[in-house]
Amino acid sequence: MIRIKGLHKRFGRLEVLKELDANIQENKITAIVGHNGSGKTTLIKCLLGLDKYDSGEINIKDYQLNGDWNYRNQIGYMPQIARFPENLTATEVITMISDLRAGSTTQAQELISYFRLLDEMEKPLKILSGGTRQKVNAIVALMFDPDILILDEPTAGLDPVSSSLLKDKIHNEKAAGKTVIITSHIMSEIQELADTILYLLDGKIFFDGPVDELIAQTGEKNLERAIAKMMS
Repeated sequence: MIRIKGLHKRFGRLEVLKELDANIQENKITAIVGHNGSGKTTLIKCLLGLDKYDSGEINIKDYQLNGDWNYRNQIGYMPQIARFPENLTATEVITMISDLRAGSTTQAQELISYFRLLDEMEKPLKILSGGTRQKVNAIVALMFDPDILILDEPTAGLDPVSSSLLKDKIHNEKAAGKTVIITSHIMSEIQELADTILYLLDGKIFFDGPVDELIAQTGEKNLERAIAKMMS
């Protein structure tokens, strides 16, 4: 369980997060959704310890954040664009991250096979396609078998086959009892993957609940139209 209580964050005069309260449940896929400037990126950075919030609390499994980052060992993070050195091969990236984390990567080879990357692993990142880099990014997020996954636009740049593989993997992680947080601008993808949705608007939570409940409340036929109706 991730508990967020009274979370407030400002940058100078700009209030980005305004007294947020939310519970992100274990064994669920939660989507954080909002238009640009809604605060979702800042919320993700606060969860990761990349931004310190000004007031409020974030508790991850009764571990209070905002100062001590040991909890990060429980999190696998997949940014939309990973900034790895371009001259490194995919194999060297995985080795580097393993050394930094000082953890076992027993799942790395299995994930390489799963994402069909065996023929790409010894090539430098600078010659790999965006989709192939995204699959390397997914391996780095998953290979330590974390309890919590935070996936930012996870299918960006992936072809339909690779996107389906990653979506299946996300569902499998949920089935294994993981807590999964995703962001995406593709509402059909959110509807396909997520159990619950946390919709941010101007730094506040506008909706927190099941995806189906949001669609029903708006009277629309799918999530994309439901979100569009709320935004208007």
